[in-house]
Amino acid sequence: MTKLLDKINYPSDLRKFEKKNLKQISEELRTELIDVVSETGGHLGAGLGVVELTVALHYVFNTPKDKLVWDVSHQCYPHKIITGRKKEIRTLRKGGGLSGFTKREESEYDPFGAAHSSTSISSTLGISVAKKLSNDNNNVIAVIGDGAMSAGMAYEAMNNAGALKSKLIVVLNDNKMSIAKPVGAMSKYLAKLLSGKIYFSLRETIKLITSAFSKRFSQKAGKAEDILRGIVTGGTLFSELGFYYIGPIDGHDVDYLVQILENVKKSKHQGPILIHVITQKGKGYKPAEESGDKYHGVSKFNISTGQQSKSKSNVPSYTKVFSETLIKHAEKDTKIIGITGAMPSGTGLNLFEKRFPDRMFDVGIAEQHAVTFAAGLATEGYKPYAAIYSTFLQRAYDQVVHDVALQSLPVRFAIDRAGLVGADGPTHAGSFDITYLATLPNFIVMAASDESELVKMINTSVNINDRPSAFRYPRGNGVGIELPGLDNVLEIGKGRVICEGKQAAILNFGARLDECKKAKDLLEKKGIKISIVDARFAKPLDEKLILEVAKNHELILTIEEGSIGGFGSHVMKLLSDRGVFDKGLKFRSMFLPDIFIDQDSPEKMYEKAGMNSSSIAEKIEQALKSNIIFAKNTNKISN
Repeated sequence: MTKLLDKINYPSDLRKFEKKNLKQISEELRTELIDVVSETGGHLGAGLGVVELTVALHYVFNTPKDKLVWDVSHQCYPHKIITGRKKEIRTLRKGGGLSGFTKREESEYDPFGAAHSSTSISSTLGISVAKKLSNDNNNVIAVIGDGAMSAGMAYEAMNNAGALKSKLIVVLNDNKMSIAKPVGAMSKYLAKLLSGKIYFSLRETIKLITSAFSKRFSQKAGKAEDILRGIVTGGTLFSELGFYYIGPIDGHDVDYLVQILENVKKSKHQGPILIHVITQKGKGYKPAEESGDKYHGVSKFNISTGQQSKSKSNVPSYTKVFSETLIKHAEKDTKIIGITGAMPSGTGLNLFEKRFPDRMFDVGIAEQHAVTFAAGLATEGYKPYAAIYSTFLQRAYDQVVHDVALQSLPVRFAIDRAGLVGADGPTHAGSFDITYLATLPNFIVMAASDESELVKMINTSVNINDRPSAFRYPRGNGVGIELPGLDNVLEIGKGRVICEGKQAAILNFGARLDECKKAKDLLEKKGIKISIVDARFAKPLDEKLILEVAKNHELILTIEEGSIGGFGSHVMKLLSDRGVFDKGLKFRSMFLPDIFIDQDSPEKMYEKAGMNSSSIAEKIEQALKSNIIFAKNTNKISN
């Protein structure tokens, strides 16, 4: 049998088929998705859950003129396959290949880039208002998951959309049954009935329903309203926010989905509409359906067995080191609390939760709340550890400033995924936390150069009870060294000397230490003697050590896995304030370049960033050869 999917390169091709073909197209699309991700790795479960929804949306709506925005967009692989990217789909998450998320530069079918949660309703509301101002009547659709609906931003957007009475369609993809009860015949009938003609009054709707079923239903309007609200579970909240609610409906019945979407498309209703769709994450692939996380994120795998091809290593990951160390401390200290924002396994706090279920809190995709919640715990003498990826902590910066730093509350921030992270690309890179935390009064900011240092920083943070602290660490495995005991703590603001040379000194902050050591070896082959200092702290700086190093070397080079304005900037200010540059010290700073670096292997990303060993060695060699100075009392530069 000829594959129908082979004939579909764009949604316009899909719309040429009859409705009776959509089920087969969906089955073929699901098979293709499984085959692709088995080769590339990436997000699987979410995409499997929206195959029929993807087909139905593109079949009914005239994309790309009708704008379709996927929240987070880890479920967008089926969307990419049928929107002109089928031939490139096996380049997913690879260097020079397709992004694992929607990306505006990649396709006109991606009107809004995503990867962080709960942005779809706000962005589509903006698009909708823009279309109204431009007299453009095309549709605007947001697809958002029930997990993403746990974030306050989604409700802020819905409240605004309801008040504006904007023309906006929101599809709530509920794959955890977290809002509604299972789909039943009554709910299915109501969804079809209500989407067939949008009524402007709840009482009109009740009147239609009661006449359709029984006179006994219509004894009192109030009673009927209660019955209706009970049947259409979840509708009350959305109705109060100004949305016309339809659902819940079966998200895997593609014929039924098309019918509902066509009714909504034809509707003359003035205002936003929410369609509540029930789906199953991992649908159609048994290993995913049976997995606890429904194969949310996977490495390459065997399709027949579901067995993932994960690299074997005896070296623990930084995430695991953090989790296991925190558990050991929590066994001795009942004040230690774990907090995460919908990332228990990603941060390692799932292990903490198994040991201390009453002391671990997953607050959902709500980083702002997580930080202020932790601040509240700290006021009562508890020791909250907010384990949040660097890229997600950005979302709570106001809370970090106002609710934590301003009040000097001892919240401990465990910042995972620091630096460049590989296949997830720029949306998940931990590029800015050094800069945005080290600028804050009262903060202690640390970065682990290896897993042993991470343990020491956790140990140290347990006893910091007068101000907030943060320690950052990268994704992946450690370097393979012995871990210290729980009593091995750091003196606040004190670095360590790794090795001593005479000409140049590298001040390292974070996980580039191994590359610094390799650069040292390269330079020593050329007769250049190098000192290496592991700074440990960006705030407070080890001023005594830095000034001593400046006194005894011709050149200082700082290096960090973060943006401009971080560790290097603080070192430069110290040296400038103390007049060290007046005495002829050369200074260079290496940090992430002023660009967003696309996905690739971490090694290639750091090579592109100019932060590998050869780049470090080259930077030092060039700086030592440079004779550029500023002439006194002139604006001229001379050699």
